[in-house]
Amino acid sequence: MGKRKRESANLKKEARKNEAFAKLRNVPSSPRKMRLVVDMVRGVEVFKALGLLHFSNKAAAANVEKLLKSAIANWEQKNGAKAESGQLYIKSINVDCAPMLKRLRPAPQGRGYRIRKRSNHVTLFVDTINSNEKDA
Repeated sequence: MGKRKRESANLKKEARKNEAFAKLRNVPSSPRKMRLVVDMVRGVEVFKALGLLHFSNKAAAANVEKLLKSAIANWEQKNGAKAESGQLYIKSINVDCAPMLKRLRPAPQGRGYRIRKRSNHVTLFVDTINSNEKDA
């Protein structure tokens, strides 16, 4: 790694020390299905989002709910205070593609059909509502 790249990585690492976030990696569902759930809770207050995710019929909602609980716990650990209702919100949440598993299924007349088993990564940032107003 070059010097400039290392310095840039260290600056990003320092900036992230103040932010509470959680990552969910290699989830075995397609990114498209996960984005349907993620779009439902983007920018919402965390306890309202937990309610939305808990009562959603989507299978991906259980994974995002677990991730959100982890992000809340990370925020509480960094700030040394319990999260109260109306205090935290989901600052940003994004879904990225993860490596695909490629398989072949037998098809008629000696051919083979390719099966792509998709997976995804989810990153969730949590922040207080008051800190957003101070920056503006």
